[in-house]
Amino acid sequence: MHDVSIYLPGILLAYSAFLLGIASPGPNILAVIGTSMGVGRSSGMALAVGVATGSFTWALLTVFGLSAILATYASALLMVKVFGGIYLLWLAYKSFKSAASSYDIEAKELAGGRRTPFGYLRRGYIIQMTNPKAALTWIAIISLGLKEDAPLWVGAVIVLGTFTLSMIIHLLYAVAFSTPIMVRLFGKARKVIQSVLGIFFALAGLRLLTSRS
Repeated sequence: MHDVSIYLPGILLAYSAFLLGIASPGPNILAVIGTSMGVGRSSGMALAVGVATGSFTWALLTVFGLSAILATYASALLMVKVFGGIYLLWLAYKSFKSAASSYDIEAKELAGGRRTPFGYLRRGYIIQMTNPKAALTWIAIISLGLKEDAPLWVGAVIVLGTFTLSMIIHLLYAVAFSTPIMVRLFGKARKVIQSVLGIFFALAGLRLLTSRS
């Protein structure tokens, strides 16, 4: 196995990008919160498992796709990093814009009526897999952790690690935000969270654009 210390900083950076991204509630997170509040904690947890499984699928597809491309075209790594860097800067802009706005987070129950636990799990998976931004986000996250000639285990560590984090955090959202008071408390911290997220994405994007390996 290659020296872990060579790849560990990139792996940790990919984890950090994922954690900060999931800290900002997008449509998937709001669906989990809304389901926990409107239907019940168990339904929210089922939806959370579905979303986390969809996130794992996107991560897996991205790692194998990028690995196959890089194995054939070594120079493609530069293009991937440029794309990932530009997209991270775009996410930074969106985060700063959100921090400057005055809207409050709005969690709603999913449309289409009540479902069985498996129905909510399946719905969470579909929500995540049909989200086009998920693919772009995962390209940016994976490109943070990949170096030139990185062995397969690096991608595996990123995928398995982010899947574990995704499962834990989505379930925590479902459990913790099953009461309206938690949504209000989180809303008060939204501007700070979005500002920190914007700073991180800006620094990560610049790092990708200026890195040589």
